[in-house]
Amino acid sequence: MNKGAGDNMPEAIDPENWLALAGEWHAASPWLTVDQKMIDRFADATLDHQFIHSDPRRARTETPFGGTIAHGFLSLSLISHFAAATFPKITGTRMGINYGFEKVRFLNPVPEGARVRALFQLTEATLRNPGELLSRFKVEIEIKNVTKPALSAVWLTLRILDQTDKKYGKDTK
Repeated sequence: MNKGAGDNMPEAIDPENWLALAGEWHAASPWLTVDQKMIDRFADATLDHQFIHSDPRRARTETPFGGTIAHGFLSLSLISHFAAATFPKITGTRMGINYGFEKVRFLNPVPEGARVRALFQLTEATLRNPGELLSRFKVEIEIKNVTKPALSAVWLTLRILDQTDKKYGKDTK
């Protein structure tokens, strides 16, 4: 993980130090291959079996993509996986919650077999209510060896803190 270009980040960080990193911290997740099995499982889960995702022969002959592509929402849903693999643990966190998106744009299809990763930038972090740490990230899903990202989003996460220190929130015991 990186605070900035080349800086090492600890595996765990306290909320105060996380707040101080807003506007500075950025990181790239590990790469992940999006294969047809993953695309098919996502199609089954979402009931979206459009041929551009699930029929390699038709997608090869009837689309400009040259084969099947991942669902845009599959690429979007991988953000949680990439965050878990990339973010430092924030000490005193009882749970993390996906708080939603302010903006999502699907910019480029992800072809079957492509490798993708997330690029994260912490743009804002605030103590919202007692014991709640709200973070805002600019996120891009990058496709290996492709200039244009698959998607760009502004993502919000909420961490519920289990802190008795008044600085972070109310006593949750």
